Amino acid sequence: MAERLNIHLQKSTKEKLDKFKQMRGKEVQSDEFWDLVVITAVDEDQKSAYEVQITEKLERNELPRGINYHVFADPPGCKIGNGGSTLHSLQCLHDKYGKSLSGFKVILIHAGGFSQRLPNASALGKLLTALPLGNPLYQMLELKLAMYVDFPSHMKPGMLVTCADDIELYSVPAQENVVFDKSGFTALAHPSPLSVGATHGVFVLERAEMPRICDMEYRTCSQFLHKPSIEKMFKCNAVCKREGKEFVYTDSTYYFDYGTSMTLLTLFSEISPLTCEIDAYGDFLQALGQRATVDYTENTANVTKKENGLVEIRRKIFHRLKGTALNVILLNNSKFYHVGTTEEYLFHFTADPCLRAELGLLSAAFSVCDLERSEKTRVCVTHSILHPSVTVSQGSVVEYSRLDARVKVGSRSIISGCWIGTDLSVPSDTFIHSLAVNLDGKMGFVTVVFGVRDDLKKSVSSPAHMKALSLFEVNLEDCVGLWGLFPEKVRFSGDTTMCSLWNACIFPVCSNLKDSFVMSLGMLKALDSGTNFTLLKNATLTSLQETLQNKNLEEMLKFRKKLYEDILRVNLSNSV
Repeated sequence: MAERLNIHLQKSTKEKLDKFKQMRGKEVQSDEFWDLVVITAVDEDQKSAYEVQITEKLERNELPRGINYHVFADPPGCKIGNGGSTLHSLQCLHDKYGKSLSGFKVILIHAGGFSQRLPNASALGKLLTALPLGNPLYQMLELKLAMYVDFPSHMKPGMLVTCADDIELYSVPAQENVVFDKSGFTALAHPSPLSVGATHGVFVLERAEMPRICDMEYRTCSQFLHKPSIEKMFKCNAVCKREGKEFVYTDSTYYFDYGTSMTLLTLFSEISPLTCEIDAYGDFLQALGQRATVDYTENTANVTKKENGLVEIRRKIFHRLKGTALNVILLNNSKFYHVGTTEEYLFHFTADPCLRAELGLLSAAFSVCDLERSEKTRVCVTHSILHPSVTVSQGSVVEYSRLDARVKVGSRSIISGCWIGTDLSVPSDTFIHSLAVNLDGKMGFVTVVFGVRDDLKKSVSSPAHMKALSLFEVNLEDCVGLWGLFPEKVRFSGDTTMCSLWNACIFPVCSNLKDSFVMSLGMLKALDSGTNFTLLKNATLTSLQETLQNKNLEEMLKFRKKLYEDILRVNLSNSV
């Protein structure tokens, strides 16, 4: 049974990829694809980064043509969350298109944020994370569009809301389609273990008159639970049972029709300007369904930052959306993958046989490399040039990089945007990422290095407590001592009441990309061996946070473009 379902999933996924492949670089018709593709960004800087890259992708025939791609930045000021971004994007679309919006099918992809748990996506955006798939190479944007390629032709005008850091695969019975034609909200639901339900949204289904077991089923949801305890899942009758196994239906992507978008715009006018973060899942969906109550508005247990006004805004959301239908499409043969952390990224792209088989992931995609010296079935190389003598150990990812002769990469490491010189070795469990930066009126390069398990978000209240932060299992105070720095002189960028690895100014700015890598690798080796490493006198030190605020987007894209041209040239010469 499981094998049959997996074969269906692989076949269905391949059909979607093949269909999207035919659309790349071609003019598409409004009845076969989205009218608008909308992407959210955390600020104007990230918006510009997305716009530049989308323009380049269109020029390289990587995306369908004939439709409008929009990037909307969150307004300046406090964070507004993906719920706030949804409302803000709706307002931007309404301002631009007016009543014409009533005839449009729109996909909204939430791609804002700084990706602190997957920092190689921080500079250029998580929606443009490379995938070892396709020619031209896929990024998350193309995969999202490919996996939903069948939706627009079976959808009433409205908006599909999804996130940039997850992958949903599904199959439906032959001659059937996922149809979005109902008023209110319609959500996709995936069967998941109860442990997964505890960290996601869970649907409580109305009883079906004639329940049937099939790949897809249309149901009504009476209540939506946001990150519930297992006890609450049972209490609310959210737990289902099949073949002796207990499971729940969890959330991923949802749709709402044009009429509902007008209701949301009315809500936005009542609660703007926003002064706190709103969750597009927890705060919207918990207001829906016959059994929804106002009680959830007081529960801030799952809120990362408790802000004034959140409860009041939640109440307004509840009263505005109360009575709106929550329809659910049960995708019983589906998989949901989250790719938002370094651990998930490494596992899914190198070690997970399921995703590799389902998506047809490659060990090397759009790259020049000879993996004979590497453990080729357990590595991932994308958009990179590796000298034939390079060795990459199992579980490692190399993206947008150039590795010279006899470079060795340890296991479970991430190499991103780097130029690694001859005979250098990267230890196992290392995250290392090079960026171009403009600081003090000069252009330079910074290479940040962390352990793949390091917590960049963990913070302490002042620099004096930096000993509680650890880099490669060495406390930060000892780290800076090994590098010849005085702990009391170490600077933290931004808010100094939240000192973390994210804003610790410990990385030197260098004049060229290769030297930058050598310098940071030396710092890492010092921690590994416990020996001193002396930074250059008067070196400018910066943090990952500060580097992103001052990144030189043009220079980073230039490096990628040169790689692109060199890979194309080698591939062309090899094919002659």
